[in-house]
Amino acid sequence: MLDFLKKLFGGGEADGSSGGEIRPETAAAALMVEAALADGVYANVEETRIAGILEKAFELSADEARTVLDEAEDMAERAVDHHKFTRVVKHLPREKRVALMEHLWAVALADGERDHAEDSLLRRLGPLLAITDRERAEARQRAEAREH
Repeated sequence: MLDFLKKLFGGGEADGSSGGEIRPETAAAALMVEAALADGVYANVEETRIAGILEKAFELSADEARTVLDEAEDMAERAVDHHKFTRVVKHLPREKRVALMEHLWAVALADGERDHAEDSLLRRLGPLLAITDRERAEARQRAEAREH
């Protein structure tokens, strides 16, 4: 019966994915896309920033980063919440999760504006990434310092 229901409803999860494993770089990229989208605008500068972060943080080539970003954009568009992505990255070492929060802030600040929707999203993501409010705030300060 359960197999029948899975087939009937496409066999995927609530966001329409196949339910396969998500790689950490894809989950991180999807969270960065969501941070970029939080203010309602996905600017080219944000997309470029995410690709650059993927290249450096995950040691990907430009083509590999673009492939991961394309997949992450699709996943973020279909996602019903952030838990699918935070579940993957919350198992990374603490310093990588804090670095991810700094990357999230870098993306949110890439368009030159600090938006309350972006602040709210990143505040909610902190506990889901198992980092403290202080770590989140320090990550924001480091990202802001790099923007100036």
